[in-house]
Amino acid sequence: MDITIDPASPVAPYEQVRLRIAALAADGALAAGTRLPPVRQLAGDLGLAVNTVARAYRELEQAGLVETRGRLGTVITARAAGTSGQAQRAAAAYAERTRALGIPAATALALVKAALDDQP
Repeated sequence: MDITIDPASPVAPYEQVRLRIAALAADGALAAGTRLPPVRQLAGDLGLAVNTVARAYRELEQAGLVETRGRLGTVITARAAGTSGQAQRAAAAYAERTRALGIPAATALALVKAALDDQP
């Protein structure tokens, strides 16, 4: 993930992190469902305090741009990535159906990719 903190900036470091993650999601560099690094890891990578990154993640979550899924981590939401509600519902329905059929996730993803690649 391409985040650079400018210590000379008048913008607080947590806000720089928040703005950059939001921008990466909005421009498609971070797709819906992309898992963000754990707070401690990103803080270490950026040379920031853990609480600074935690605040950025909290504010992103309050805005609906990320979702924390417990042990699964923090992921970009479809809203942040600009994915339509209809597309989100179609994806959820497909996931539910493939699970019900006992199709492994990797196979379900391969099926979608093949279907999309077959389109003219």
